[in-house]
Amino acid sequence: MSNDQYYGGQQHDPYADANGPQHPAEVTQTWEGQTWDTTYQPAVSYDRIQADQARGQAAEPPVQPQAVPLPQHQAPAGHGTPEPYERQPYPQQQQQPYPQQPYEQYPSQGSPAAYHAAPVAEPVPAPAAFAAPAPVPAADPVAPAGPAYSSPTTSGHTRLTDAQRARAEGRSPIIDPGMRPAALTAVLGLLLAGGAALGSYGLLVPLVLLQGLTAAGWFRLNGMWPARQGIALAFLGGLVADAALLATGREHAAAAILGTLGVWVLLCLVLQLRSHADPDERMYGLMATIASAALTVVATGHLGAAPDAVVVGGVAVAAAVLARALPLPGPVSPIAALLASAGAGIAAGGLTGLGTSGALLGLGAGVCALVGLRAAAYDYPSRFVHMTAGVALPLTAAAPAVYLLGRALV
Repeated sequence: MSNDQYYGGQQHDPYADANGPQHPAEVTQTWEGQTWDTTYQPAVSYDRIQADQARGQAAEPPVQPQAVPLPQHQAPAGHGTPEPYERQPYPQQQQQPYPQQPYEQYPSQGSPAAYHAAPVAEPVPAPAAFAAPAPVPAADPVAPAGPAYSSPTTSGHTRLTDAQRARAEGRSPIIDPGMRPAALTAVLGLLLAGGAALGSYGLLVPLVLLQGLTAAGWFRLNGMWPARQGIALAFLGGLVADAALLATGREHAAAAILGTLGVWVLLCLVLQLRSHADPDERMYGLMATIASAALTVVATGHLGAAPDAVVVGGVAVAAAVLARALPLPGPVSPIAALLASAGAGIAAGGLTGLGTSGALLGLGAGVCALVGLRAAAYDYPSRFVHMTAGVALPLTAAAPAVYLLGRALV
């Protein structure tokens, strides 16, 4: 665009300043155009550039920022003199000293005085040092307060049992009944010993209680509940064996027990063949019913054994289960239980006619009692299993040893 512009009817001279006209070679070339900025580049002389360089080299660090007044703008002729504009100084801040940057001179363009002054570096406040945020520790997973049950399903899949969950988590499914079932077992064993001292009919009352607990506990131990028909069938087998033994006498105890067991196995087969359940479920129910009936009938062996053998066996089982329930190390606990049963057998044998032979009978009864406790503790049993099978199975399992060893030693 041409520099010949008219302001108020007069031609503007770009080489004129407030002191008068100067030679074009001694000033900086400026350009004007129609922009948003209505001012133009101020004229800077060669002498001022040299003075600024000398003043910058003489300054000592740290350099405090100062307000640099700008030269007054040349107003166009005929429009008056505008108010001078001064830049507001930056607020003084504590800065680290930094070296003064020298002005960079540009090569001359036709005249040694034609230089452009480098822009003055203004102090920039140093960025504040922010502390890195501390890493947030990962929250530990909170374990559930109660037992975690799986959500119910409607697609036919069954919920995980406690035993399956225990195996999945790596925990042992074997849980011993504890002290309370052991105390009940000891009480029931002492009742059997006391009833045997009174006679056959005195022994019958605790024996019937033992047979009922055996029938119910075995079905619950196998996870079949409610199983009223199976429990009733097994319990009825025990009652029939008791009646047959009382009718035939102790001399024919083995025939009465084995005959009743054979008849009851055949009866269980017939009833399961008439069932409309699935084949797998029918077979599982048949095995549980036969096992429960067999254990209930075998418990009748206490009624067919010699009274002195029943007294020694009941006391020995009571001592074994109490010693096994004590909080002892793993290998020590069964050994202590066997020693306790043998000692109790010796003590009870001294009160009866067995004498020192009671130690052998007590030891055999103690071994069978530990087997029954182990069976009642298997497959992650519930409290109901502990209070039924955990109470009855030690005495029921000891019945064959009491009968056989009693006939051999008495």
